[in-house]
Amino acid sequence: MSALKVSITGMGVISPLGHSAESLFEACLKNQSGVRGFEINLQGLDPAWVPVAPCDFDDKAVKTPSKITPDRGTAMALVAAKQAFENSGLGLETLDHDRTGLFWGSGMSGAHSFESICRQIYNEHQRLRPTTVLTTMPNAAVAEIALALKVKGHALGYACACASSAVAIGEAVRAIRGGWLDVAIVGGHESMLMPGILSSWQAMRVLSPIHQDRNDAHQACRPFAKDRHGFAMGEGAGALILESEAHAKKRQHQTRFYLSGYATNCDSEHITHPNPQGQVKAMTNALRDAGLAPQDIGYVNAHGTGTQSGDAAEAASLAEVFGINAVPVSSTKAVHGHLIGAGGVLETIIAVKALECQQLPATAHVKEVDPKFSIDLIQHQARGTHNLRHVMSNSFAFGGTNAVLIASLA
Repeated sequence: MSALKVSITGMGVISPLGHSAESLFEACLKNQSGVRGFEINLQGLDPAWVPVAPCDFDDKAVKTPSKITPDRGTAMALVAAKQAFENSGLGLETLDHDRTGLFWGSGMSGAHSFESICRQIYNEHQRLRPTTVLTTMPNAAVAEIALALKVKGHALGYACACASSAVAIGEAVRAIRGGWLDVAIVGGHESMLMPGILSSWQAMRVLSPIHQDRNDAHQACRPFAKDRHGFAMGEGAGALILESEAHAKKRQHQTRFYLSGYATNCDSEHITHPNPQGQVKAMTNALRDAGLAPQDIGYVNAHGTGTQSGDAAEAASLAEVFGINAVPVSSTKAVHGHLIGAGGVLETIIAVKALECQQLPATAHVKEVDPKFSIDLIQHQARGTHNLRHVMSNSFAFGGTNAVLIASLA
């Protein structure tokens, strides 16, 4: 593995399956779905039902350091980052703030507020608050977290669609390895469960269709299944605290997990249809970065959205990198939904919890795996394992951005 290890010392989660890494992972092990039906009923459009995975989260109760009323996603981001910082055992009074960075991802930051603002202007003809720009700007969450945790080093936002938070994590790893920082707060958020935005996604035909008169919304997302039809849109936030190995040792933190590998690239072929060869290169480069061989990986948390083309491309790339049915694979999006910009960090946390518990979550709701796929898809129930040392998390985004992270036991 890389000579300069990057320790994972804290985790924070706001998710459709609970507000801690433990509750999230436990729900994944039990195939407990957070998905339900949502009716889109907008003037001029036919009513439609889509699957969503909302968070039980009161964003109105969140107070920001700026005193500005935050976007719902920004509120989630702030709470998750604070939770991770507290979980790490770091203290603001002892932190070298100039050598602390913040790397954060979101695909459509401020989307929840933006739709509300459009309704205010065009439907209700109301004046807007003077803080509107500050609420909807793409780096709003970055700014609030930096203010709350006194970050004076890098403070960067990444918008790479579904790979946003995975890229943010990986770039923080590089900054720590490069000696620019000792500590990084990393992660991502997303909250766009609003009628207009959901209509946009539905228009792309990537949301799994459901019907009002059928109680099947919780099973709408079936990654890698023969009868897959798309995904359920989720919301939430996840955060990690990363430290250089030297910094963690100096404060006598007993590190259990490292981020050992990262790679990112771009297919540069099509804006929505992924190219398996781009994914192969990203996974291969992440393995090389970690100093590992394919057979060292004991579990892959796949991107696995449940779309026809996306799952087919990833199944092909996994088989090429690891061999036919050679590594256990699952997609937990079936139960927590697709969190877009927050997906990478949430799924990395799930993969790290698999390392900790030596349990591999299943891909829920899959009755029959697509027979064209040659992958060892974990189905029906979680799979126990032993000697699990290294796990991989894949994030493959619209626009062709691929990001792969590898986490390892200390």
